[in-house]
Amino acid sequence: MAKKASKSQDSAPPPSSSRTPAPSAGASEAANAERMVLRAKSSEKMKRLAEMSRESEDERRPKSAKTSKGSLNKKKNHKLDSKKPKKPPTAFFYFLEDFRKEYQEQNPDIKSMRDIGKACGAKWKTMTYEEKVQYYDIAAEKRREFDQVMAEYIKRKESGEDPESEDETESDK
Repeated sequence: MAKKASKSQDSAPPPSSSRTPAPSAGASEAANAERMVLRAKSSEKMKRLAEMSRESEDERRPKSAKTSKGSLNKKKNHKLDSKKPKKPPTAFFYFLEDFRKEYQEQNPDIKSMRDIGKACGAKWKTMTYEEKVQYYDIAAEKRREFDQVMAEYIKRKESGEDPESEDETESDK
């Protein structure tokens, strides 16, 4: 406790009788101006040092192939064909449709798809193969339909019956 008291006494201002008289107003203005000049010079030095370090970092860094101009052009030229058939969902997504309906009936207070998805994933992991078979069958049937439609689409595109896809292939060349 004695140490704390001595610290507070040390940091306290000296008694008013021992104070030296304040310097004149002109002298204090000159001192302030000198401090400002010093601060400005030091900040300029810091800026120059930062710029130099940035330049040296840029020289050291290798240029990545991902940002080359050629790869950017490939992405821009790639167009999606609106007539191309979409892939069917997996068995899990067919299960998710059924599970979501049941889960929302049992838990009407839970609206978050995140919570529903977590519960669905946990249930799917615990299900046996026999329970999942019905969803695998649906997915397999939808996949067969997709394969047939895709084969027809490819034939139309190759034979030139689909004018929209021909324009896209010509612009890609």
